[in-house]
Amino acid sequence: MHPMEQLRYVARASGADAGMLVQEAASALSVFDRDPAAIVTAARRLLTRQPAVGPLWWMCARMVTAADARAESRALIDELRADRTGRELAHGLPDGATVAIAGWPDITVGALPRRGDVRVLVADVEGQGPSVVRRLERADIDAEDVDPARLAGIVEDSHLVLIEAAAVGAAAALVDVGSVGLAATAKAMGTPVWLVVGTGRRVLEQYWQAIVERIDEPELPGFLAANEIVGLGLVDRVVTGSGFAPVSDLPPAEMPFAPELLVELS
Repeated sequence: MHPMEQLRYVARASGADAGMLVQEAASALSVFDRDPAAIVTAARRLLTRQPAVGPLWWMCARMVTAADARAESRALIDELRADRTGRELAHGLPDGATVAIAGWPDITVGALPRRGDVRVLVADVEGQGPSVVRRLERADIDAEDVDPARLAGIVEDSHLVLIEAAAVGAAAALVDVGSVGLAATAKAMGTPVWLVVGTGRRVLEQYWQAIVERIDEPELPGFLAANEIVGLGLVDRVVTGSGFAPVSDLPPAEMPFAPELLVELS
């Protein structure tokens, strides 16, 4: 695919795997290694169209500040492919646990087949539940999609709740629809909540504020929002590629600050 087509694909993509999107975009941006201004413009356009993808901010910040865009692109792609978050999650799950998820959290769903002894209850958000269940059952995982109106029952039958971050700031995380209700119900019922934080999803606070502002659509009612924001007070542990930590020990963002990325393009 031509680099400009790759960038247009990433800008238009909806519901695609974040890791694959970022790899596509990094590869496409690297073609402009002799034109830093073009990288900045393309990065701004990507972040205007896809503000809710935390790893895109991580990638763009590194690409626009890199001395060698091609080398940086290769390094970014290697880091994404080497992300151990899913492995750490699978390794840390209690034996024989029943876990609850909402929707289709990519890292989490990819990690669960590593543990054949778990049972998964999937809150069926926007009709994704049956597809998630089929994906897990093909890997011999016991899974069941449940009406999201039954959140209390889902949590009652689960040992822990897993929610996945699209982006994480200092005090909150951007998550898929359905995750806040699941986490809040778990907190009220005393069930542990783990936040899965893949590579590039912990962002600088300046970027976090930009994400929050850009996803806000005042003309739309809240029940039509594409994402939700969950306060980290509802989270007990975070899972990263380095392992598990209390939410109070959330690792810092590892990315440069590039103020030029905060300019939106129409």
